[in-house]
Amino acid sequence: MTQAQKIRDALQQKGVLVMPGVYDCLSAKIASRAGFEVIFITGYSVSATFLGEPDFGLLTQTDLLAASQRICSVTPLPVIVDADTGYGNAVNVIRTVRELIRGGAAGMFLEDQIWPKRCGHMKGKQVVPLEEYLKKLRAAIDARGTDDFFIVARTDARQALGLEEAIRRGRAFKEAGADAVFIEAPNTKEEMREIGRSVPGPLVANMIERGVTPTMGPEELKELGFQLIVWPLGPLYASARALENVYSTLRRAGTTHEIIDRLISFDDFHDIIGLKEKYALDEKYKS
Repeated sequence: MTQAQKIRDALQQKGVLVMPGVYDCLSAKIASRAGFEVIFITGYSVSATFLGEPDFGLLTQTDLLAASQRICSVTPLPVIVDADTGYGNAVNVIRTVRELIRGGAAGMFLEDQIWPKRCGHMKGKQVVPLEEYLKKLRAAIDARGTDDFFIVARTDARQALGLEEAIRRGRAFKEAGADAVFIEAPNTKEEMREIGRSVPGPLVANMIERGVTPTMGPEELKELGFQLIVWPLGPLYASARALENVYSTLRRAGTTHEIIDRLISFDDFHDIIGLKEKYALDEKYKS
């Protein structure tokens, strides 16, 4: 069974899937151990951790493909990748799709922003004309060929052009053959309910803590018509806060003694990153 088919089967069985955001091999391994059915590589988080920069169109195709290949290599779970706008025109999208498939990804998000893009919950977004985006979407669908690859078509038109246009685009995306549709950054539950009524699913809901869209649990989102629930940034924000705390404590006290109970243990960490397996290989092949 393909990784993309695992996503479809899990959707059919459960009705709603929660996808955590990951951004490196360690976060992917920890998320995989938590029992999710699918994980999501978030461009926002890769930009922040790899470049130390905001999600403002600074991450390149090369950066994203390299991160995706590394992460897919360490998890058995299907991985959906935030591929931004595909990094250029339809020809660039074709390369992006083929390289993601080659690297082991199960699917991608492809959005309709003008490049350089920015985080969907930031101000000042612009989108390309619908027909221009549909050509890129069709190129992505054609590029997968006989490979099974889960394509999520995303529009940021809600902020740029209004809810009605965002819904119109969502319908067009589904008609063009997208596996799922993502209308980014609705402002209220009422808007989300309208999207759920008006656009064929499966639909993506993007839950960003303190973002512009109300955050809700999976059952409420399912009732509103959403089936793929991504929480992209909570893990990154938790990690950043933990780093702030440990560095400030170490700078002030010169030791981590007072926060030792907040740290994962030496042995538990080695269990996550697979030290035991490396010892076994070392024993097997040592001279």
